[in-house]
Amino acid sequence: MSNPIRGVAALVLGLVLGGCGGGGGPAGTPMFGGSSGSSGSSGSSSGSASFGPAGPSSSFAQQCAASNTLAAANLRTSTLDTEKKWLRAYFDEAYLWRDQVPAVDPSGAAYGGSDAYVAMDNYFQALKTTQLTDSGRKRDRFSFTISTASWNALFADAVEAGYGIEWKLTNTTPPRQIRIAYVEPGSPAEQAGLMRGDQLVSVDGTSADAADQAGVDALNAALFPSALNAPHSFVFTRANGATVNRSLTSANVTKTPVPIARIVTTPAGTRAGYLVFNDHIAPSEAQLITAMQGFQAQGLRELVLDLRYNGGGYLYIASELATMIAGTVATSGHNFESLTYNARRSGDNTSTPFQSKSCYLVGNNCTNAQPLPALNLTRVYVLAQSGTCSASETLINGLRGVNVDVVLVGGKTCGKPYGFTARDNCGVSYLPIEFAGVNDKGFGDYADGFEPTAGADTGKRFVHGCSVGDDFAHALGDPSEAMLATALGHLDKGSCPVLPGAAAATMHAQSTATGEGAVPLLPRRHPGRSNAVLLPR
Repeated sequence: MSNPIRGVAALVLGLVLGGCGGGGGPAGTPMFGGSSGSSGSSGSSSGSASFGPAGPSSSFAQQCAASNTLAAANLRTSTLDTEKKWLRAYFDEAYLWRDQVPAVDPSGAAYGGSDAYVAMDNYFQALKTTQLTDSGRKRDRFSFTISTASWNALFADAVEAGYGIEWKLTNTTPPRQIRIAYVEPGSPAEQAGLMRGDQLVSVDGTSADAADQAGVDALNAALFPSALNAPHSFVFTRANGATVNRSLTSANVTKTPVPIARIVTTPAGTRAGYLVFNDHIAPSEAQLITAMQGFQAQGLRELVLDLRYNGGGYLYIASELATMIAGTVATSGHNFESLTYNARRSGDNTSTPFQSKSCYLVGNNCTNAQPLPALNLTRVYVLAQSGTCSASETLINGLRGVNVDVVLVGGKTCGKPYGFTARDNCGVSYLPIEFAGVNDKGFGDYADGFEPTAGADTGKRFVHGCSVGDDFAHALGDPSEAMLATALGHLDKGSCPVLPGAAAATMHAQSTATGEGAVPLLPRRHPGRSNAVLLPR
């Protein structure tokens, strides 16, 4: 069956542990975020001619180094130098900021060696723009590489290696306060009785506040396992002071992208839908449709959408969800996102309408185009923080583009208004940022994230709402949980409520210690969960 949403599938992915990172896609999978930004120039890439492209990428494609174990055996007939020629040419063809690519000598020691993937990733990272955002952060914090096999496992099958734990790091240096943010249903972590809010004390005898490189390496190996069947021993403390000792072995965990969809009631008695949405991956579509059908049948007129741990994913999912929230009357004839590529690819610039029919993706094609349920809301409460990224931000921006009142509750989002088209070469998916996008009002300048403010909605990156921290003392969906309680209180009174002292203390608990001299533990997440992804063209 032909793909009816291929022209509107441009939507996004993220990272929960204190920020957002990169993501990946299958061979030929287009990806994108949504925002304005420099689209490059028609001039040649920066750098000397000897370090620039040696020809079109097609002349070097799938000619792989003998040492590249990610490539199919029959393709390992060439050299690492040929793979680097392909990558440099692809950057020149596809990268949004192609005129800002640094002059990088591909023969440098960091871009060689026996590990082909490490060499190619180092070269890829060196080619990214050094441009900064207004706040001084790197503008391109998101381009990345990943093995194509890992990407396919997550996006097609919702499978990821690990324990089923979403970690939350309060600080990168001691005291880190590493907590469990949520536990996947049916995962090894759930079977072991672990819970949201459990705080890590140590793993394999290494303190969660280890300050040296060896200790941080041990924490990384245990918290973010890269292989299956890796056993580790964890010690946690609970809010009641109890110590919890558990042994966990990494396994393939099937994710549940919509783990909670229920009705909650405000203090004044208003009923609202509460929906936890964690990943814009293909299996989420059916779960979202089922949840929205249930809310529609209940006649709900208010919705609290919890995106605090949603780093992004397929953009067509974001577009469908936006339509299910706002309805077809409000979205018909409007663009969910308009994309701009570099000047060399101006013919690819396109505007994508709101998706009004289901897809049910199988083999990169839609298989069941049916009208989506719709709540026809003019307002939605969105719970968000630094782990809210990419496609989730595009959803916020797209709704604001058609005058849906988005009330943002939580903290500042990660700030990823760009997207990609994943391209496989020799078993690696390469995802340099390729395009920027804007909503129906022409806005997309949120590279420093959307931020809640108690003032008026400015139509820019400051969105009216309430600043409140994550509350690990309560389960997700508990009306007493700080973010949800704030949204329900605002729904009643139209202003940010004052939470009880205990809740306020819990939600704002964060050390001001700097951990000076300590090696930072950087949050990690499957890069495919931190970006916006387009369906293949």
